[in-house]
This record gives sequence, C-alpha cells and structure tokens, in this order.
Amino acid sequence: MKKLSALLSTAAICMLAAAPAFAQGIKMPAPSPTQTIKQDFALSAVEVTYSRPAMKDRTIMGDLVPYGKLWRTGANAATRIKFGEDVKLNGTAIPQGEYVLYTIPNQGGWEIVINKGLKNWGVDGYKQEEDVARFKAEAQELPFPIQSFMILFEDVRPSAMTMMLMWDKTLVPIEITADIDGKVMAQIDEAMKTDKKPYFQAAAYYFETNRDLKTALGWADAATKENPKAFWIYHLKAKIQAKAGDKAGAKATAEQSISLAKEAKNADYVALNEKLIATL
Repeated sequence: MKKLSALLSTAAICMLAAAPAFAQGIKMPAPSPTQTIKQDFALSAVEVTYSRPAMKDRTIMGDLVPYGKLWRTGANAATRIKFGEDVKLNGTAIPQGEYVLYTIPNQGGWEIVINKGLKNWGVDGYKQEEDVARFKAEAQELPFPIQSFMILFEDVRPSAMTMMLMWDKTLVPIEITADIDGKVMAQIDEAMKTDKKPYFQAAAYYFETNRDLKTALGWADAATKENPKAFWIYHLKAKIQAKAGDKAGAKATAEQSISLAKEAKNADYVALNEKLIATL
C-alpha cells in the first residue's frame, strides 16, 4: 500500500507539473478572429488585417465602442492597412505604404486616423505625431445589425472604390481613389514603341476612358488582324463603333463576333453581342 501511495503521489506531481504544457497545447476558437482582406485595385492592391469582435447582446456604439475616443477599429492588435500605391481617402492623400487604421467614432460622423505606429498593440503606444492623416467620414444607419465587426470593399472600379466599416447598425463608408490615368497612358505610349504592341488593351482603355475613338478603332482593327478568331476583340470593336455613332458598322461587327463566339461555344459573348445589337 505504501508503494502504491508513493506511486500515485509521484503520478499526481507529474500531472501537475505537466498541466501548463497541456494548457499551452489547447487550441481554441478566437473570440475576435483575425481576418485579412485583400482587394486588387488600380495598379496594385489594398490589404487590411483586423480582428472581428462580435456583438454578443452588448450595446456597441457609445458603450463598448465609446464616442469621442480613439479606437483600434476592431479588437486585439491595431488594425493594419496597406496601400500598394499612392491613394486618396475621402480626398486626403496617403502615400504608398503600410499603416495603422485608427478611428474616433461619434454619432454624427467618425474621424479616421492613418498612423505609422505599426508596433502598437491596440491604442497602446499611439503617438499623434506619427499620424499621416486625419479626416472626417460620414456615419450612416443600417436597417439591420451586423453581428461581427466587418471591413469590406464595395463598388470597385478601375480608379475608385469604397471601403466600408460596419458593426451593429452603423456603416462608415470611405472612398478610396487612385490617379492611374497618367501611369497607364505612359505605359501605352512606351508599349506602342515596341515590336509587340498591346493593341487590344490600348483600344479598350481608350474606349473606357472616352478618348479618341478613331485611334481606338484603328487599334481594335490591328488586334483583329493579329487574332482573327478573337470574338472578344470584335465585340470591343463593335462597342467602339457604336459609341462613335456607326450603328451599321457596329451591327455588322457584332454579328461577326456572334458567329465566332458560337464557333468557340461561348454563350456569354453571344448574349453580350445580341444585347449590343438591341441597343442600336
């Protein structure tokens, strides 16, 4: 019995000693899980890493998230935002780089703070002198509650999109814009000096940005000669002709695109051309 008691005592001591190791090895769901969202935008991308606290029947705005105080814009570590090129947020210039996204919520509107404190934990370590920019953003009321804090990108266009901060019934939209036109035009000008000219891409950009349609049409023609089976190029040419007012030419080109698309068994472009013809 004495030997058994000694063995049990030794086993108990070993289990107690090992308890921290067992505890450290337990993997549990994070109460405010981290999300990284990356959106291709303009000529690069915008990336946000943040934690997503949940409502859990709590009062959020004005209570859990106090009004008039600096907020980490999420939970745990400060929210990070990375821009692949120079942009503007609600018209305020932000240089290319990675920053911390702080906010100061208020009932009428929020103050957005872009800060250099990448080593900060939440608002700990925040220094106002490290602010890159501060600007106002409108706060809107949602018709339904968002249970977990959410950041997403909406209405993504070539040089503008909206970043949305949402929690409970509050929505804060922030317009992100980038001046890419000069960069794209410079690339087109340089590329047109090479042996391999990007006729299709250049024609598409001229069409989308309402530039010289005669030049765009010439490039579209050159692209079809290089790739005579490319139904998508004929569709672009038809759209250029339609915008230029050549309805008969646009119809003929669209019908040619339909024929090639049917040959390639691409129903999407058949439908696109049929819709284009219906507008002529």
